[in-house]
Amino acid sequence: MKVWKYSFILLLLIITACGQKIEGNMSEEVQAFNFTTQDQNQLSNEDLKGEWWVANTIFTSCETVCPPMTRNMSILQDKLEKEELDVQLVSFSIDPETDTPSKLKEYGDKFGADYSNWTFLTGYDFQTIKEFSIKSFKSLVDELPDSDQYMHGTSFFLVNPEGEAIKKYKGTSEEEMQKIVEDLKKVK
Repeated sequence: MKVWKYSFILLLLIITACGQKIEGNMSEEVQAFNFTTQDQNQLSNEDLKGEWWVANTIFTSCETVCPPMTRNMSILQDKLEKEELDVQLVSFSIDPETDTPSKLKEYGDKFGADYSNWTFLTGYDFQTIKEFSIKSFKSLVDELPDSDQYMHGTSFFLVNPEGEAIKKYKGTSEEEMQKIVEDLKKVK
C-alpha cells in the first residue's frame, strides 16, 4: 500500500511540474503580419501559430545596441539547441529600406545564425514596423532626426503558441538568455 501511495505522489509531482506556467510581465496580442525573410520567403503570424517564439527588433547598420542584442540571440539559439527546445526566433528589421533580404542574411551570417529556427524579417515600410512594434510589443520605434540611426526597444519578447506576447526580457543582457531558456523549459 505504501508503494502505491508514494508512486501516486510521485506521479502528481511529475504532472504538476510539467504543467508549470511562465510568470508573464505583459499580455499583448501580436498583430497579424506577413513579411519577407532573409531567404526571400514569406513568414506570417499564422505560420508561427502553435509554436513558442522569441522576437526582437534590430537593424543592420545599428551602431549601438543591435550587435550585442544579436549576439545574445545567437547565444539563446545555442542554449535552446543544447536543451533540445524547439523554439522559433524572429528578428524584425526596423530599417526595411536598407535591410534587404540579402543584407539581413549577411548580418545573420556574421553572428552565426542557424536559419532553421531564426528568421530575419523585412519587406514592409517604416510606418508599418513602427505601428507593429508598438501594438504588438508596446515597444517604441522611431527615427532619429538628422541621423541614419533609429530609436527602438532592446527587449526580447516571448510569444506563446496562441500568438500573445507574454513576457519581455532585457535583450542586452546575456544572463537574461538563460532566464528565457528556464521559462521555456517549464512549458516544453
